[in-house]
This record gives sequence, C-alpha cells and structure tokens, in this order.
Amino acid sequence: MSKTNAKAYWKENIKYVLILLTIWFLVSYGAGILFKDALNNIKMGGFKLGFWFAQQGSIYVFVILIFIYVRLMNKLDKKYGYGE
Repeated sequence: MSKTNAKAYWKENIKYVLILLTIWFLVSYGAGILFKDALNNIKMGGFKLGFWFAQQGSIYVFVILIFIYVRLMNKLDKKYGYGE
C-alpha cells in the first residue's frame, strides 16, 4: 500500500469515527439530557422516552453503531486492498 493510499484510508477511517461518535453523543447527551423534557411527553413501554434514552437507549444505539462501524471498515478495507 502506498503512502497516499494509507493517508486516504486513515482520513476516511477518522471521518467514519467522528460521524458515529457525533451520532452517539447526540443520542446519549442530547436525547438523555438536553431534550429529556420534550421526550418525556412520549411513553415507550410504560416509561418516559427521555428516561428510556438516558438509561437504555444510548447503550442500544452504541451497540448498533459498533456493528455499523464494523461494516464500514470491512468495506473500507476492501476498497484499499486490505480485504481477506
């Protein structure tokens, strides 16, 4: 792999990480803390939605984002010649 390809690979990798961490931040901090009062007007499974996001929702989103990251990285590896 050339030095140019390596830089492009890491640039895309960092872009993916920043996007996914931003989504997680918005869900965990935004939905669980900042927008809690507005979300608490909605109930999910008998619990207020803001409470649910603060307690469980952000964890579920984080696990989903891990699977999305794995998929993105597999595609990125193939794109730059690191595929199996």
